[in-house]
Amino acid sequence: MRDHKLQFLLRLGDNALVLGQRLTEWVGKGPALEEDMALANTALDLIGQARLWFTYAGEVEGKGRTEDDFAYLRDAHEFRNALLVEQPNGDYADTLMRQYLFDSWHLLLLDALAGSSDEQIAGIADKARKEVTYHLRRSAGMVVRLGDGTPESHRRMQRALDDLWMYTGELFSTDEVDTAMQACGVIGELAQLRSAWREQLAGTLSAATLALPPDDAWMQRGGKQGRHSEHMGFLLAEMQFMQRAYPGLQW
Repeated sequence: MRDHKLQFLLRLGDNALVLGQRLTEWVGKGPALEEDMALANTALDLIGQARLWFTYAGEVEGKGRTEDDFAYLRDAHEFRNALLVEQPNGDYADTLMRQYLFDSWHLLLLDALAGSSDEQIAGIADKARKEVTYHLRRSAGMVVRLGDGTPESHRRMQRALDDLWMYTGELFSTDEVDTAMQACGVIGELAQLRSAWREQLAGTLSAATLALPPDDAWMQRGGKQGRHSEHMGFLLAEMQFMQRAYPGLQW
């Protein structure tokens, strides 16, 4: 049970860390100052959440590993994030659509975790969902604004949605880790979140004049088990460079 909880916590922390790292790649490059700052703030929120999940993961593991150890001293196959969050930023449509698809799921998950039988998980989730509520409000608003904008912005948002859709199924897939966490009341059925997620997406995408992809589309999987896309290695090479090049480096 301890190993299952560790893996579950690493999934939560890795999702936040990897997406936070992706968003930092936009710092200084955003299409407008307001957007640049918004993405930077979202990244900071996510990295802060990752620290909380990793700190608790270290306590559960009991081997003395810290948040920095989990972030900087693991290889790609040891990360447990969903494939969606490691996808490249692409253009701004790709970044915003990736963010919206994740935010809409993330808030539902955190709402469920806030009622967890594990008080520490419930506490972290309750704190994080206050931040993610804002993340979703912003990303959903931008999806509507650009989807229902110019013909070019509409085209790009629809393409981004179609391209990223294959990575969303993994968010609701379950394995022995999820089953163990459900059995002890840490989390409910992930599959039950899917209907609420689809309903939420349908409303936002309708307002954005975007077509929701079919529910039975083929889906990619594997990130939660450590099988990642080719993009993950490049992301980690940049994120972990200083610690790998100068082991034990401290500011």
